[in-house]
Amino acid sequence: MNRQCVNCLKTLITCLNFLCWLCGAFVVAFGEFQMMHSRFASLVTTFWPIFPANTLVVTGTIVTCVCYLGVLGGMKENRCMLITFFVLLFILMLVELAMACVFLVYNREIDSYFERDLTKSLEIYRESSPQSNKTIKDDFDAVQHLFQCCGVHGISDWKGNVPLSCCVEDPCDVLAHSDWQEGCLHKLRDWFARNYLSTGAGVVTMFIIQFFCLCVSVPLFCHFSRHGLAYQ
Repeated sequence: MNRQCVNCLKTLITCLNFLCWLCGAFVVAFGEFQMMHSRFASLVTTFWPIFPANTLVVTGTIVTCVCYLGVLGGMKENRCMLITFFVLLFILMLVELAMACVFLVYNREIDSYFERDLTKSLEIYRESSPQSNKTIKDDFDAVQHLFQCCGVHGISDWKGNVPLSCCVEDPCDVLAHSDWQEGCLHKLRDWFARNYLSTGAGVVTMFIIQFFCLCVSVPLFCHFSRHGLAYQ
């Protein structure tokens, strides 16, 4: 194998590792975007650790760090760094598969979590003084305004003390106005389900790219090492 071909293959390994890094960076950015534009975390706390935005940020950060090691190892032709990268990437792929299974299990339990958590949040909102529990109040108001709904199962959940965020008109006439009648449970649950679907699709896509990079990079690396062509 001539030197030019060897250099091309080494460049290919580095580019594949860089592609993994780009995927991780994109996942982090997308997760941060979701965290900035989703103000519902305080209402649904039972499965907060696998809240879609949190999962994307944590997974993307780990992928970015691991793949940066692969890019650096490829550029410096460092055997130790590349072996470490391959091992960590393999472990990360196993974790991503486990995460996909967790998402599948929790997706089936999402109804019971949502109803219990939203009902608890509504009770806290209804029983709180005007200056307390501002986060829950702001989040519940945002949900009702955004999804055009009122209460968990319907407007009757408020027991006559209906907040202005249920108002149909915008801006709302405080003295005479009509309110949304439909509850927020199904609308917010469907919104989370779509987020879970997109998050799961992102994890699967990232897994496929990583699997491809691993399948291509490892044989090339082993070939180079066996013939003593590169990587010290």
